[in-house]
Amino acid sequence: MTLFLYGGSSASADGGNGKRLYSERCAICHGTDAKGTGPLADKSVPPTPDLTTATFRKRLFDYPGVIVSSVILRPNGDLIPDTLRANGIKLPSHAWTVNDFRDLNEYLTRVIFEH
Repeated sequence: MTLFLYGGSSASADGGNGKRLYSERCAICHGTDAKGTGPLADKSVPPTPDLTTATFRKRLFDYPGVIVSSVILRPNGDLIPDTLRANGIKLPSHAWTVNDFRDLNEYLTRVIFEH
């Protein structure tokens, strides 16, 4: 059930921006299927979680956007950059917009609830 999603623009309706952001910034650990199967999944401490489990589905349903915001807005901001740095991965900085957060949340929600 995805009744909690915000309505998006037609540009985000196909998941284009959200899919691009996920592919560029998340899939390296979480995998294209969000199951924690990306190339760096086993190099992350703590291990990269499977976002398609019942636990994560419930969390996403109960707290829309929690997965995206908990990673992107992490108070210490170190977990992801440390994992990437330790493995020689350099992501360009990104000036996140409200639309980016919404689009990534919508795309990720679709991926998670499809499994």
